[in-house]
Amino acid sequence: MTDRIAHRPRDIAHCVSAFLQQGDLDGITSMFHPDCQVYFPPDQPPSIGHPGVRAVFDGFMELRPEIQSDVITEVIVGDIALIRANWRAVVPDGTVIAEGQSTEVARRLDNGGWGYLIDCPNGPPSAV
Repeated sequence: MTDRIAHRPRDIAHCVSAFLQQGDLDGITSMFHPDCQVYFPPDQPPSIGHPGVRAVFDGFMELRPEIQSDVITEVIVGDIALIRANWRAVVPDGTVIAEGQSTEVARRLDNGGWGYLIDCPNGPPSAV
């Protein structure tokens, strides 16, 4: 496990990107709260907890894309934060392989940094 932490909620995506480019799946997982839910792909039920994070990101490990995130909203209340961002995933040859507008809820982690609690890369899921 690495010492890299997100000092602000808006830093989480940059940390995930750095770990992704290094091929460090454990590092990526460290940027998520243990009780997290990841809504990706958006048409599937959420992936739950660290095993779910590993399953979501495992398919991207070989590509090692850079995640470029432009935060448009960051609201922090105590140890919880709401984040909205425009993002895109760019592989080393410059090809954009995915993009969207995310909505995330972050929570302070035991290490003092921030991690995603709810990650919706393509915005919140539709109401059931």
